[in-house]
Order: sequence, then C-alpha cells, then structure tokens
Amino acid sequence: MTSPSVPRTRRYRSGRHQIVHGDCLRVMRRMPADSVDVVITSPPYNIGLAYDTYRDRLPEEVYLDWMEEVCALVRRVLRPGGSFFLNIAGTSAQPWLPFELAIRLRSLFVLQNHISWVKSITVGGDTIGHFKPVNSQRFLNRNHEHIFHLTHHGDVKLDRIGAGVPYKDKSNISRRGHTQDRRCRGDTWFIPYETVRDKGQKYHHPGIFPVALPELCLQLHGEDAVDVLDPFMGTGTTLVAAERLGLSAIGIDLDPQYIAIARSRLAEER
Repeated sequence: MTSPSVPRTRRYRSGRHQIVHGDCLRVMRRMPADSVDVVITSPPYNIGLAYDTYRDRLPEEVYLDWMEEVCALVRRVLRPGGSFFLNIAGTSAQPWLPFELAIRLRSLFVLQNHISWVKSITVGGDTIGHFKPVNSQRFLNRNHEHIFHLTHHGDVKLDRIGAGVPYKDKSNISRRGHTQDRRCRGDTWFIPYETVRDKGQKYHHPGIFPVALPELCLQLHGEDAVDVLDPFMGTGTTLVAAERLGLSAIGIDLDPQYIAIARSRLAEER
C-alpha cells in the first residue's frame, strides 16, 4: 500500500535522529536487517480517523494484510533481543480488530507482554485522566488502548525496575528483601492525556500519544535500547522520547505537515 502522493523518499537529519518522508514499506525494505533495537509505533487503527494523506477506513482484510506486511518488515529490521511495542485500539463497534491483528502476528512474533494503556480511570467517586464521551445507549466509554510487546522468541530480559514505581507500603522494601524503593509497574499503565481545547494542541493529528508512553517502553526495554524506529512517526513523539533519553531514532511518515512538526519538536528539545 505505497501512497502515490509520495513519489520519492526524502530524508532529514535532526541531531542524532533521522526523519524520513516516505512510505514505511518502501523505507523498511531498504533498511539493513537486524538494525534497530526497539520499535515503538501507533499505526492507523482503521477506524475512520481524519488523516490528511491516508484513508483510515479500508476493508478489514485489506487492512490486516497491509499491517501483516508492515510487521513482517519490522521483524526483519529488529535485532535479536529487540522489542516491538505496537500501540493499537479498536472501537465499541469494532472491538475485535486489535485481536485479529495480534492473531495474524503469531507467525512473526511472540506476544511477550500485553499492556493495557489506561487513559482515564474512576477510583471511588473520582475520575482521573482524559475522558472522551461516547453518545451511545449501548456502549461504555472506551478508556484504554492496547500495547502489544512483541519479540522474536519471547525471551527478552527487561528492566522492570527501571520502568517501575515506588512501593506504596514502604515496609515491603525490607520485608521482601528489596534493595531499593522500586517495584515492577505491571501490565496496566495509567498514562493520561493532558486536557486539550483545540486541535492545535494535538498538532492537528487525530491520534497522538503522550511522550510518557514511548519513554516507558524504552525504559522497560532497558539499556540495550540504542537504536529506535517508529515507522508511523506522526508528529514525532517517539523521537522526542528517544531524544530525552539520549537515544538515536528513525521516524517515517507520509505526511509532509507531520514531518515538519516532528522536526520542529526535536529542534525545541535540543
């Protein structure tokens, strides 16, 4: 599914990072095999979001075939011992789609961890985080998305403490023989959006994620996360996370406006 709107690939340097304006299939076919340590991406969900250069409403089988092709190339460029963090979501009307894709990927990867990204949660009578109301008498509001942590063989050692949280009950530190006030975060990550009042605060992109999400993915993978790839870069959030952690990243996207925004965001980080 190479877009005819991008006749050739253009590359830009931004500090230690490379930004590529082009189709991710074309670009990844030309990348060296086993060349990146971590892939973090959020592809189009095929739920009708309003992208400028991509039609986000394909027949389901066409979409799944395309994503399987993309992920096969991700497997090719991912080094042994690497991690692929795939953020995807369905809708109330299309709840099966993320799982249909996960099943397709069983021939390519092992699903080492399934992380639930919680964007809004109610504790007692208090709601915390971004809440997007749904006008429906059938469906509940969807407050979470999926992060599939995929690896070649399911045996990648992670820095669970590096991506961890402090103990709530400090007696657990000595009582359980731990050397520091830190424990595994688990597979439920509460990462809220900041409230935005207009599209400009989201860089006019319909599906951004907070910088904290790729930061946590990189911290969880640990010190082996040297070279990072996002084949659906959007406005460059994964590259911003890599910059903050001192890592090198490659970002690929079809949309020239998002390319410009990503370059601007990285310039602001330096």
